[in-house]
Amino acid sequence: MKFDVTQLQWTRQPKSCVISPGTIEIVTQPHTDLWQRTYYHFRNDNAPVLQMATSEPFFSFVVKTDFAESHHRFDQCGVVLYLDSENWLKGSIEYENEQFQHLGSVVTNHGWSDWATTEIPARVKSMWYRLSRRQDDFCIECSEDGAVFHQMRVCHLHEAKGEIRFGVYACSPEDSSFRAVFSQMELTECKWLAHDGQAPDADLTNS
Repeated sequence: MKFDVTQLQWTRQPKSCVISPGTIEIVTQPHTDLWQRTYYHFRNDNAPVLQMATSEPFFSFVVKTDFAESHHRFDQCGVVLYLDSENWLKGSIEYENEQFQHLGSVVTNHGWSDWATTEIPARVKSMWYRLSRRQDDFCIECSEDGAVFHQMRVCHLHEAKGEIRFGVYACSPEDSSFRAVFSQMELTECKWLAHDGQAPDADLTNS
């Protein structure tokens, strides 16, 4: 399977970007973000999102992110699956300060976002992500070397039926801008294997 950059389409194109067969560069604009309602009570839906479409029910997408220039609170870039303003997920690192930043994921179903995070050192300036699909369930993993991946999140998107779109995003929610670089993009068979423990309930239609 091949991740073909010629098949990518923008949902909100940034003012500055460079796309080549092996690399995508996005320069973020200030006050761009993705978030819906929860806790903050605001709705932000203006971050650049670059994605391809697929109806494949089982696959994994891998991408390396480099963000050496991130320097302001909430600067972020990562993997995304964006269906519409109220149904999407993302995995990224959000800069916080010179000591630490947040490695985490946001899942938004029917207009309500959540945010699961862990603190990591601010010196980390690159990260690999692997987004895997098993029908309408998803797994986000991360890796510092592109070889050993660690689970960040298992989640469900209620509206992820049939064709979906997935790819990369970058944004700067506050008064900031930085260059995000995406490389080593790969589309493979699903690396998130079927569960081999407790059997599903008898009345479930999806396994």
